[in-house]
Order: sequence, then structure tokens, then C-alpha cells
Amino acid sequence: MWKKFLEALRNAPYRVIQGGMGIGVSSWKMARAWAVAGGIGVVSGAAIHIVVARRLQLGDPEGHLKRAFDAFPFRNVAKRVWKRYFIPFGKRTGEPFRNPQLLTLQPSRELIELIVVSNFVEVYLSKEGHSGPVGINYLEKIQIPHIHSLLGAMLAGVDFVTVGAGIPIQFPAIMEKLANGEMAEYRLEVTDAVAGEFSIQFDPREFFSEYAFPKLTRPAFLPIISSNVLAIVLAKKLPGQIDAFVIEGPTAGGHNAPPRDKNARNERGEPIYGPKDVVDLEAIRKLGIPFILAGGYAHPENYVEALRAGAIAIQVGSIAELSDDSALVTHLRRVARAMAFMGKLLVVTSRVSPTGYPFKTAMITGTSSDLIVYAQRPRICDLGLLREPYRKADGSVGYRCPAEPIDAYVRKGGKAENCAGKACLCNCLLANIGLGQVRSGGYVEPALVTIGDDVSFVRSLMTGPEDSYTSRRALEYIYGKVA
Repeated sequence: MWKKFLEALRNAPYRVIQGGMGIGVSSWKMARAWAVAGGIGVVSGAAIHIVVARRLQLGDPEGHLKRAFDAFPFRNVAKRVWKRYFIPFGKRTGEPFRNPQLLTLQPSRELIELIVVSNFVEVYLSKEGHSGPVGINYLEKIQIPHIHSLLGAMLAGVDFVTVGAGIPIQFPAIMEKLANGEMAEYRLEVTDAVAGEFSIQFDPREFFSEYAFPKLTRPAFLPIISSNVLAIVLAKKLPGQIDAFVIEGPTAGGHNAPPRDKNARNERGEPIYGPKDVVDLEAIRKLGIPFILAGGYAHPENYVEALRAGAIAIQVGSIAELSDDSALVTHLRRVARAMAFMGKLLVVTSRVSPTGYPFKTAMITGTSSDLIVYAQRPRICDLGLLREPYRKADGSVGYRCPAEPIDAYVRKGGKAENCAGKACLCNCLLANIGLGQVRSGGYVEPALVTIGDDVSFVRSLMTGPEDSYTSRRALEYIYGKVA
């Protein structure tokens, strides 16, 4: 697989991968636009089952979902998912979205079907009408749906998988099992449990027993790393199974790995990254595994620098997020672009994420980065993607999240101080793409934009704060084709 992937990457007009961002920001439309323009597209797999369920409730006005559902190989499964969530002409304005069941260690058949179909749909649509490779990105920390998500993506022929926010050591074996239609198991991290005590098991042939299970292709595997230690561990544990590393620096948007010095903070309380947090590329080269550089490379001079350092490609996020092809809602894109153009977009590395990982946040009035907006939001955890599974005294598993009501979190054994400053990323990031929940009294969930530190590229792509640009123009800029 790695030879095929590397060949496709090297033959692409632009050796630039568009990163998988947030919940649905890197939608199928963006990934497809990036691939059609000559780059390498990536869709976000995080919470994609919720995204698809909400799109169905908006009525699928353009018919894209219907086309993808019709292509799903297990016909009756697609029909059941469609029937559960599709609302002809869309839900009424002010009516709340119907949420899928929460992720638990015993997912129902209904939830598994939704996850498999949703991942298929997103990849299928992203690959329509071109021959370029398209990948999908997952957060390792959202462990429960991984097997079912991978199956859906593989049924659609996903070319590669990128995984960050954790140690994705189990992915290659699971993809191999799924490719052969065999039982797969994902061992879960459960607080206070013995390693390996809890896991998710899934037999695709048994689950879809009414159908002839197809032979699938194992996608290329691209773990996202930010340290030599993790690279060495993965290379040792997974010999011959890593197709390329994505080496992500701390300037990248979204979740960042914590710095080595956990106590170093600047005047705003942000973590400080130092020389020890810089990946030693010479050590990576000695591992003999190709690598891709990410975080601040969306400039022609930085692209050239990356290739000279031995990278086979670069991965970019922010430049794609602010393009016209992004799923970030229009007004947020316009505001962020204008502020970036005028040099007024402040991006902070915050403690807002329930995961405990540092999280890049754009300070935009009216979003949850605004302290007034944050304080007014009721603490609700009704999507549960980032909940922490923990072992109870009786041996069962409970779930808690530092973004839920503080008293509830403490009752479950959590520490109140963990809740300080935490926001519900699940609901905020859905609001980023126009799928925010509507609650009683007409309250609408606020957005929370994440973006990388470097947004200086807008000055080269736009003539003024009201201007915009496409994926193609972004790629041309990175390649030095924009005057």
C-alpha cells in the first residue's frame, strides 16, 4: 500500500495535503475541491455520524446524501439510517436536532449502522469525479467508534488514514482485519481499569451477515506525531506498517501535544514550547519512514524548506479553513479572514478542551472564546464524544466530562478544578459548520473557531479584508504561482 500511496502523492500536481480539521470543517466538498485542484484532500471523521444525521434532518436539499446512500453496498442498512434521520424539506426553524445515541462500550446496532454509513458517505462524496487520493482523519482519543468508522471509510475506498491526539498503535492491525472481513478489537483506555480490561469488538461479516462481504483494501496509515519519542515507539511497535509520519508542530490549529515543560507559561497562561519540543528530523530520517511536515508551512518558501529537509509533502490546515471551499460558516470565515488580513486575529493556546490537550482558539467576538458568551452557556454534555470512560467500584464503566455540569462531574469522581475553563467542543464545533443545536427558549449553541498561529498567508491571497480565495488559488500560492 505504501508504494501506491507514495507514488500517487509524488505524482500529484501539488504535494500538499489538506488537513482534517475540527468537526466537518474539512467536509467532503473541501476534500474534493482540494483534490480536483491538484492537491490531496482529507475529510474529518470526528463526529461524522452526528454531522450526517443533522444534514439529513436539514432535508438534503441538493441530493448529495441521497446519491451516496444509494451507493452504500448494504442496501437495507442505508435505508434504515435514512428513514431514522431524514426529514423531507428539513426540520422547522427553531426545532432542535435529534441526537444519535451516546457512544458507550455497548453501542447499539442502530448507532453502529449510522457510524458505518456516515463514514462511507463522507468518503464516497469526496472521491467523486476525480482520480486523486483522499484520506480521512480521526482523533485517537475518541476510541469507541474507531472500528466502525474505519469500516465505513474503507467500504468507500478511502486511500489513507491520518490519526492524531493520542497513540494510534492499534490502527494498522484493525485495518488489516477489516480488509479481510475478520473480527477486529480496539482496546480502550478506561481510567482506573487494568490495561486491556475493556475493549470494543466487531465482526463485520457477522454484523452484515445478510450480504456477501466484499474484499477491501487496507488504506495507507499516516500517524500524526509531534515528538521523536512517539515516532521511535511507533516505528518499533509497527515495523513496515507506517506509510508516512505527519510531523505536526505546535503552531498547528486544533489540539496540540503538551510541551515537555508542563509548567512553562507565558503572560496569558499559554504553554510555552521550547527546543525540546522540536522534532529532530535527522533522527526521523534514520527510521527510514517517509514524513510530511505540518504547522506553519503554507508559504512557498516554507514548502521549499520542507522538501529540502526531506519531507515528501506538507500538510496545511488554516489556509484551507479560510478558503471558500471550507465548511466553516460564511460569517465566521469572513470575520476570521478580515481580522487576519488586518493583523488583528488573536489565536491563543487555551485549556478549553475537555481532553486536557492544549487547543488553539481564535478570539472572535460572539463565539465561546468571548468570556461573556462562555459564561452564559449552560453546561450541557449531550453528545459525549470526549467523555472519559472510568471504571466504577462495581466493575462497570461510567462516563464523565469536565465540560458537563460541575456537580455531576464531581459526583462521578472527577475533580472540580478540572472543569475550569472547559467548553463543550462537541457542540461548539458543530456550530462552526452551521449545525449548532437549538435549545429551549431559542438558545442556539455558540461556535468556537480553532485555527493555527500563522494566518499571514491571507495578505498574499487577498487584496483587502473583504476579499476571499479558493483552494486552487491557495495551492498555487504555496507553489509560488501567485504574484
